[in-house]
Formats: sequence, structure tokens, C-alpha cells
Amino acid sequence: MTEPQPEQPKTPELSGVDLARQALVAAKEQARARGAAVQQKKQARRGGLRSGARADGRDPLPLGAAINRLITERGWETPAAVGGVMGRWPQLVGPEVAQHCEPQRYDEDARILTVQCDSTAWATQLRLLAPQLVARLNEDLGHGTVKMLKVLGPGGPARRYGALRAPGSKGPGDTYG
Repeated sequence: MTEPQPEQPKTPELSGVDLARQALVAAKEQARARGAAVQQKKQARRGGLRSGARADGRDPLPLGAAINRLITERGWETPAAVGGVMGRWPQLVGPEVAQHCEPQRYDEDARILTVQCDSTAWATQLRLLAPQLVARLNEDLGHGTVKMLKVLGPGGPARRYGALRAPGSKGPGDTYG
């Protein structure tokens, strides 16, 4: 024997007006979809979205403004400012000191500016001037940007190993090739 199945609620049959409303809604959705597709094709043909009459994020920027925006977005304010100091070194320390001492690198984590001098006398002089120079740099860059000035003396000549060397020799590997 088969069990009687529970009665399913009957959906009321739609009258002519209801059918017309459903057809209208479906037609509007299809038209909207076709319109969006046509609009996308037009934009692709024109080269993408275009800017309107008002300013928005897609408008071209002057080069300086674009670079400033990039520096701000990436958090490069301090390295960029220190790089500017390296470019303006003669104006900050004076032409005579700049002639004998030049900035080498800036350690952002330790906030140390490393400067190389061409003689030990200038290295000593710059070490004596370091507090005033750090104060002047922080005045220009912002308080606490440079905590210490590391002064390096002149680098010595390359170390040559061995008491005797043949002129023009490149070491033990030059006899094999």
C-alpha cells in the first residue's frame, strides 16, 4: 500500500495583470544587463574609465605632486629628507668642510649619519663640530631625525698580502688561464 502524500500548498495561479508585471520586471533586468554590457564595451574601446568634469582620483597629477603622494603613501618622508640633506651638504656645513667631508649613508633605525673625511685632521675637526652639526641637521629635518654623527677617517690603501709581488699580478689564479 502506498502512503498518502501530504498535500502541497498550491501556488495561486497568476492572473493576466500579475503575469504582465513579472514580464515587465524580467524585461527591465535584461535591458539593464544589456545596457551595462554595452557601456563596458564602450569604455574598453575608449581605453577604460574617463574622468568627468570634476576632479577625482583618476585625473593626472603634476610630477611633483605625484612624487610627494608616493613618498607619503610609502612612509619615505625621513629617508627622502635625509637624501635632500646629502644633496645640500655644502649649504649645511659650509663649502670648506664639504670639500673635505662627505656624507656616506644614513641608518634610519639607529638614526646615525655616517660621514667620510679625506684626512684625519678633518675627521678630528668634524668630531669636534658634531654636536652643532647634529643640532643644525635636526633643525632642518625635524627633531630627533639624526641622533649621532659617525665620522670616518680616510680609508687606507688596499691590503696586499705577501712581502713580494710581481707587477701586474692578480694573485695565484692568473697562472691558470
